[in-house]
Amino acid sequence: MHHPIATIAAIGIFNDWYFFPVVLVIALVSLAVPRRRFFIQWLNGIRGRDWPTISANVDIVSVVSQIEETRYGERVIGYAAALTYFYRNPDLQMGEYSRMFDVETDAQAWVAPYKGCTVMVRVDPRDPSRSVLRKEDL
Repeated sequence: MHHPIATIAAIGIFNDWYFFPVVLVIALVSLAVPRRRFFIQWLNGIRGRDWPTISANVDIVSVVSQIEETRYGERVIGYAAALTYFYRNPDLQMGEYSRMFDVETDAQAWVAPYKGCTVMVRVDPRDPSRSVLRKEDL
């Protein structure tokens, strides 16, 4: 499996500068797709900074290896550490906060102290099922 940028470069598309915006978009998408959930989390954090806060309990912590397919097989590109929290507003709701780490032991050390903790999350006043745990609120 070839990387899309390598394929484009191999066919000489870089020789025509009017294709540069297309190549740039392809490059950004290929970098962004594996990190999509972190981008959405960041975007929700910006949107949610003015939402009211509510108490939530971190009941689930997890660390999952992020795998990338290469032409030589799979390789670990990092470890996603996640805190899954629950809150009532007025019904039981759930949310997640994730961070990426290069080393699994660092990810495990980061999630461990949060298990069973109470945190303040920001809840969308128009949709109580949408919430965000901001880095600043940890």
